[in-house]
Amino acid sequence: MKYSLLGRTGMKVSRIGFGGIPIQHLNQNEADEVIHKCLEMDINFFDTARGYTESEKLIGSALKGRREGIYIATKSGVRHKDGMFSEVETSLKNLQTDYIDLYQLHNIGSVEEFEKAIGEDGAYKALKQLKAEGVIKHIGITSHKTKIIEKAIESDLFETVQFPFNIVETEAGDVFKKAFGKNIGTIAMKPLAGGAIRDGRKALKFLLGYPYLNVTIPGMDSVEQVIENAGAADDIKLTDEEKEELMATAKELGQSFCRRCGYCLPCSEGIDIPFMFLVEAYYSRYELKDWAKNRYFSQPKNASACIQCGICETRCPYELPIREMMNKVKNIFE
Repeated sequence: MKYSLLGRTGMKVSRIGFGGIPIQHLNQNEADEVIHKCLEMDINFFDTARGYTESEKLIGSALKGRREGIYIATKSGVRHKDGMFSEVETSLKNLQTDYIDLYQLHNIGSVEEFEKAIGEDGAYKALKQLKAEGVIKHIGITSHKTKIIEKAIESDLFETVQFPFNIVETEAGDVFKKAFGKNIGTIAMKPLAGGAIRDGRKALKFLLGYPYLNVTIPGMDSVEQVIENAGAADDIKLTDEEKEELMATAKELGQSFCRRCGYCLPCSEGIDIPFMFLVEAYYSRYELKDWAKNRYFSQPKNASACIQCGICETRCPYELPIREMMNKVKNIFE
């Protein structure tokens, strides 16, 4: 495993970290196996969030008693000061620890949200106070919007920035270079484009070639994924053939694809929206038509149940045309 100093935090983190979204659907024994394999593969940076249902609790239990040399990052979408105090208290309880290495303002989506969060009664004030008390060690921010991360860098209030970075979404390259120049730690989320990129090792090697990226956090929910992803750090040089394969994948995906972040949920009709797009991808791109059909029709609710209310689109950080995409899924399978 290769390591990097996470900006001015001073934390020496593994360049392959652990993303805590997909672990939500595992039970504790399964989560323990995955996280303990991470430790075995020398991964020492674990990222989760208050919004990832059981993720904090699963990670907290798996890492209990193993705090030395381990860095835990979590985050909250709360924007107000009082609410953030409560969120941090819950995170401490869930993670079974008396301090958190990095606490982040989660998924800031607009300039108005940013200004509210760093304002006099904003969540940032709570984090700053808790840092002074030693409850959290460092403060970061996450967003899917370039202009928000640029504002965060200019403000010099944050020690880390977290932003999507993969072979399709490469605008993070310039943003992270600016952050790196100011000694702000850089964290790449969605390195496999929410699972849309199947060859994890090549995709991660591509990112690790950027010297101003400190750590990338692929989501992992199996031991096999941990082994594959951690192995990407062994040799980060891509062959010409591998580069061509990645560029072909990027061209195929384009920009209008689901990253499976789950922010669109819950659906008012009970549809698992990201899963609908996942099975469509397996059907259309990966030649697993029979498997995809079986999984699609085994769901309690599928794309045909969509009432086109559009609530999901207001939540999507990528502003995807989900209703249009859902119609496409319905037409493919039905």
